[in-house]
Amino acid sequence: MAIYVDHTHLGRHVTGLERITLELFSPAALAPLDIIPVTARGTRQMVTAQTLGLPMRLAATSSILLCPGFPPSPLLRPFASRVLPYIHDDFLLSRRAELNPRARLYMAAPFKLALRHYPRFLANSNDTKRKLRAHCRPEAEITLYRPPVRNVFDLHPNGRAERSARPSPLRVVALGTVEPRKNFVAAASIVSALRARGFADATLDIVGRHGWGNDWEALEAIPGVTLHGYQPDGRVRQILDDADVFICTSHDEGLGLPLLEVQYAGLPVVAPDAPIFHEVLGASGIFIDPSKPANAADKLTDLLSRSDWRSRYIALADDNLPRWNSSAASDHDAVIGLIARLAGRPASARTALHDDTIETH
Repeated sequence: MAIYVDHTHLGRHVTGLERITLELFSPAALAPLDIIPVTARGTRQMVTAQTLGLPMRLAATSSILLCPGFPPSPLLRPFASRVLPYIHDDFLLSRRAELNPRARLYMAAPFKLALRHYPRFLANSNDTKRKLRAHCRPEAEITLYRPPVRNVFDLHPNGRAERSARPSPLRVVALGTVEPRKNFVAAASIVSALRARGFADATLDIVGRHGWGNDWEALEAIPGVTLHGYQPDGRVRQILDDADVFICTSHDEGLGLPLLEVQYAGLPVVAPDAPIFHEVLGASGIFIDPSKPANAADKLTDLLSRSDWRSRYIALADDNLPRWNSSAASDHDAVIGLIARLAGRPASARTALHDDTIETH
């Protein structure tokens, strides 16, 4: 029984969705199982492959399909017992009003259908797993598959502990696509409040492509905010190295992988006081209410008044990354066993299936 993996969404800018697919659903990540990635060239071919091509493959064979990116096509529902979706978050249902029209049609509706009818899922965090329970069948099997966090930007503290405890300018940085969900306007409001609390030259660097909505234009008008757009890894590394604090003010996240990735630089991480961020950051996080920028700025001002704040958060990051990666490592064997069971083969031995990439045309 072949194991297909939907890679049709790869080849664009590498954001969280693509990174997770590359990290968790590559041939190397799923070894010793032999998998067959299904790829596409461009958006039109991706839509055709996801909507028609993948259902046709399952209709013609007894194969199974892993869907780590987009929700399964409605035409895959008859084969639900052989399809394993990876769930990043419940945002497509919980904050539907913040989706653009294409996402509502192409992603939210199939996602809702899949949650109602599919027998099993993979989830990226305990928080996502908990949220899924409100939407899926009571007997649905939900298996954790947390991603390990690599030092993708080649970050290091690089003498960060010896830098001034009173930086001027105070550089705050955020990563992510600029769209309403990420709520970067709240981050800008917090930086504006910091500028009124003794950090007059505080700045906010936002690294991420221009998404849908009007947030980009609103942020351009706020003093101290720089919108860098999508940047290559080397430039991201430089911006993070220059930064003093990393901030996330998202309305919701299924995981928030960048919060962990930036800890390789020893950066303090500010995040909303919500379960998913406590799960990810543990004792290393600085938790705020993004809707109250003055209170958040007061909390940060207090933190920055301590002479050892840099060394303290370097040490906390050094503790948190192994904690998370240990949990992620414990998930891998369970997921390999689950996929092997669905495919009817032992997880400990390779099969005769080829592992060439199939490209859809």
